[in-house]
Amino acid sequence: MPDLPELAASFTAALHDAGIAVGPDRTRSFARALTLLAPSTTRELRHCALATLVSDPEQIEPFDAVFREVFGGPADREAQRGQPGDPARSLRDTVPGRVPGTRKATGDGRGREADAQPREAPVPLAASPLDRLAGRDFAELSAEELARLCEVMRTMVLRTPTRPSRRRRTAHHGARIDVRRTLSVSRHTGGYPLRLHRFVPRARPRDLIVLCDISGSMEPYARAMLQLLYCAARATHAEVFTFATRLTRLTPVLRRAGPDDALARAGRAAPDWSGGTRIAECLAEFNERFGRRGMAHGAVVTIISDGWDTGAPADLATQMARLSRVAYRVVWVNPRTASPRYRPLVAGMAAALPYCDAVVSAHNFAALGDFTAVLSAPRRRR
Repeated sequence: MPDLPELAASFTAALHDAGIAVGPDRTRSFARALTLLAPSTTRELRHCALATLVSDPEQIEPFDAVFREVFGGPADREAQRGQPGDPARSLRDTVPGRVPGTRKATGDGRGREADAQPREAPVPLAASPLDRLAGRDFAELSAEELARLCEVMRTMVLRTPTRPSRRRRTAHHGARIDVRRTLSVSRHTGGYPLRLHRFVPRARPRDLIVLCDISGSMEPYARAMLQLLYCAARATHAEVFTFATRLTRLTPVLRRAGPDDALARAGRAAPDWSGGTRIAECLAEFNERFGRRGMAHGAVVTIISDGWDTGAPADLATQMARLSRVAYRVVWVNPRTASPRYRPLVAGMAAALPYCDAVVSAHNFAALGDFTAVLSAPRRRR
């Protein structure tokens, strides 16, 4: 089975030989579409290729010729017209995985189902390597396999709930009157304010703060999460900290480093990598140095840890209570919760649980969807 880059490169090269201008940017878009959509039939594959590789209606006919030669699949666009695979119909009307048969007209004008093989066929060539890695635990992945996930992690967006800002925008039904704009416009009507202009505050995303446990028990997961947070720190301006026996702010390191050496620089910046765990002491340092100074006020705070702590559980509960009073939401990411036999019996996790708004596992790439969902969820009363 050819690899995804080999599949995209060979198909686009055939299109280029047929006279269709396909550059590296379109090839990259085609490969990304295959990674995200994972088409399972030739019709779905054709839609991915059309959306990313074809820029002119005159290119569709030579495109179909190359597509039939490489993949087989739908050969006649007229035969597809009105069918679930017709490009004129919405993709939402298609049923993924359904294999429709063809109909042939008989002499009396009635249609009958053809005995021929269905025109749709599975597309094993389009199976992405991501599918084989998405369900595997991060602790089982090698450094090379984690690097292959980095490109897809860049496409992930970590959204947080919005909050009103000091900036404002004009709105016809705003709750407050914009006096300055009203008086300014009234100069055109002899000083009479014939219309009251109103405004509402602009909304901006809440800050995202991540504290990642890099102790020995969390090392396999910390590497994968820091790789995701590297993308988040550059895209959403998240604040990233690591902790084991001490607290280290990694935001400047992740923003300056490239994707290849981000983890290496993070390891050099955090001298306690793979050490012990003092969650309560590190949280106390964060609350004193950053939380009380405004960084955590109204922010979404994410703690990535398995809850193993060498300190007293009462100290951790005290620091979690302080953090929850200033943060908008507290999300705890514990990869151990993926096991169906997991119970919060660890003293540290049991002490922190009452102050968490959500607990997710995020133990593999497929479970990162739950993590991104809880980040954007609104706050609930504890």
